[in-house]
Amino acid sequence: MVPAEGSPGGPGDAAGDGGFLLLRPPESGSVRKGVRLLCAWGPLTATGRRETSEQGCDPFAQTQRSKLQHRRARINQQINKEMRMRAGAENLFKATSNHKVKETVALELSYVNSNLQLLKEELEELNSSVDVYQNDSESISVPMIPLGLKETKEMDLMAPLKDLICEHYGEDGISFEKEIKELMELRQAMRTPSRNEAGLELLMEYYNQLYFLDNRFFPPNKNLGVFFHWYDSLTGVPSHQRALAFEKGSVLFNIGALHTQIGARQDRTTLQGVDRAIDAFQKAAGAFNYLKENFSNAPSLDMSTASLNMLVRLMIAQVQECVFEKVTLTSAQNDFFTQLQIAQEAARVEEVYSLVHQTMTQAHVKDYVPFSWATMVHVKSEHFKALSHYYAAVALCDCPSVSDADLPEHEKAFVQFHVTVPEGPSLHLVLQDQEERRKLGKAHLKKAIMRHEEAMRIHSLCKILRKMDILQEVLSFAHKRSLSKYSEIDHEEDFFETGDAPDIHPKTNQRPEIKSPNFSQVKVTDIFHRLGPLSVFSVKNKWCPARRVHLARGENGFGLTLRGDSPVLIAGVIPGGCASEAGLKEGDYIVSVNSEDCKWSKHAEVVQLLKSIGEEGVDIGVVTLQSSDGQNVADRRSVAMSSGGALLKNNKENSRKSLMNSKSASTLLAWSKKSKRSKSSTYSLPFATVGDESMY
Repeated sequence: MVPAEGSPGGPGDAAGDGGFLLLRPPESGSVRKGVRLLCAWGPLTATGRRETSEQGCDPFAQTQRSKLQHRRARINQQINKEMRMRAGAENLFKATSNHKVKETVALELSYVNSNLQLLKEELEELNSSVDVYQNDSESISVPMIPLGLKETKEMDLMAPLKDLICEHYGEDGISFEKEIKELMELRQAMRTPSRNEAGLELLMEYYNQLYFLDNRFFPPNKNLGVFFHWYDSLTGVPSHQRALAFEKGSVLFNIGALHTQIGARQDRTTLQGVDRAIDAFQKAAGAFNYLKENFSNAPSLDMSTASLNMLVRLMIAQVQECVFEKVTLTSAQNDFFTQLQIAQEAARVEEVYSLVHQTMTQAHVKDYVPFSWATMVHVKSEHFKALSHYYAAVALCDCPSVSDADLPEHEKAFVQFHVTVPEGPSLHLVLQDQEERRKLGKAHLKKAIMRHEEAMRIHSLCKILRKMDILQEVLSFAHKRSLSKYSEIDHEEDFFETGDAPDIHPKTNQRPEIKSPNFSQVKVTDIFHRLGPLSVFSVKNKWCPARRVHLARGENGFGLTLRGDSPVLIAGVIPGGCASEAGLKEGDYIVSVNSEDCKWSKHAEVVQLLKSIGEEGVDIGVVTLQSSDGQNVADRRSVAMSSGGALLKNNKENSRKSLMNSKSASTLLAWSKKSKRSKSSTYSLPFATVGDESMY
């Protein structure tokens, strides 16, 4: 019976990854394989066909989204090729002293740089194709900004993992080809996730498997010899590192990017669609924020601190926009307080988009953020400022005058509504006099029209946005609506000059929440669980080659004490007893009984095997852990016990609970992951014993 180790428990600790749960593998089939097939082919429709148009996971499905991703991959490869050519030409230019060769190389460099500029513009246009990710509803809504997924190259892990299994674990690498192939298939599948929960689970599953991969195959003082290649999502520039942390960070970035695509595709004209969009964008913000706080010195610009900070703010702004839409969906049309609330919500959206625009136009960000993104954010800022003034005018002009009984409550709300007090009569008079309300409403409409026209002007400056019919329709509709309302309240006998309406005080009743990834939500089985429990059989531990000992039962039993589970520990050996004479030592781990693998066996299971033997005795396979200087850990036990008796406390599964709660549970030595290292002694035993020992 071989239990399997579960998935990370979440972002609850300082190391960036949480604890790990212990699960048994599914009795039949693999959950991962089912998800992978679903992603590749999609669910069956009523006609019996596979629905792949919205999956985007099948690399052969010719959907708009898959075509965009294929174009992105092609552009990334071309950028990689041109950059290699440029590097070679620059090296030749520096190395040669021949004048003619220098002229030829300089000409070649100018040609390569021109090609790179064209490819950069093509990739920017691709990143600006936000309309492809929007929903298919016929209703008009403001488009959202999604992110494209980072592309990666295929990897062949077969040879390096087989070599390490043979070298470090002493196992036959060929016998693990199935597991290695399964890992490679999982990595290949996560390159093209579907745009739904199944795709997110696939990415999260691979992310969780990287914990096991790190502890199984990435030693702290040696390189595995493989490179992880990823392309920048915004610039297409390739980066590669040996560090597994780069792989984890890139997958985490794609989790956030996929959340943005899911949020953008929701039909936000319904309450359910708005709530889903809010949830998706909040989770996207959480993924990017988690990446920013737990990783540093990223080799690609899209995962730099400045870029991630911009993306978090962008996601928060889009959440705030969805909150505004939710308020408009649930509001009563002629309620004074509701119209004021909508106006303040719009002002809040304008405020956060203004902050995003400032972030996008900073010197170290604007060079790689698509111009269409910055323009759209600027357009939205002006658009929602116009909407705040429009709804203020609606509250003043369309809602009935205030009665004396309701005046104090209305006046209190109106005092906090404007940033500055409006010029002219007192608020008391404005609220009760319909003509004064019309004048102030007219001033707000005048400002709304001006802001609408500014939004349309900025929109017209971007070639890519001009092609976006949805945004054009939204801006045009809002502008015409404000003009119509202005004409409705404008009187021919108005000879007064319309004053300048003060800005609306931004306020929201639902602040966006940054939802960090919940890694424990997706349970995974360690693909390489046959190697044994991670508490002992990890790449960070060393042990002597497994030795086989023949043990017979004496008059007083075997003369040993067993403790713990998976694997069972020989906690004590009676001097002169059968176990001592056979060569067993305190601190040995039982890995087999009569050639039956016992690495994952429970205490009771091993005891039952030992009790069932006859007079012929039993062959026991044991391993002994070594410290960093090559000595057996058991020889250091007295040092460990005297310096930390707290190690020997209740823990039924030999430190798996300490592994779950340890702040170094997911140590990643490269790429400067922000974590606190455990400072425990190298001589400490990697287990903690259960309270009850058993003598045999």
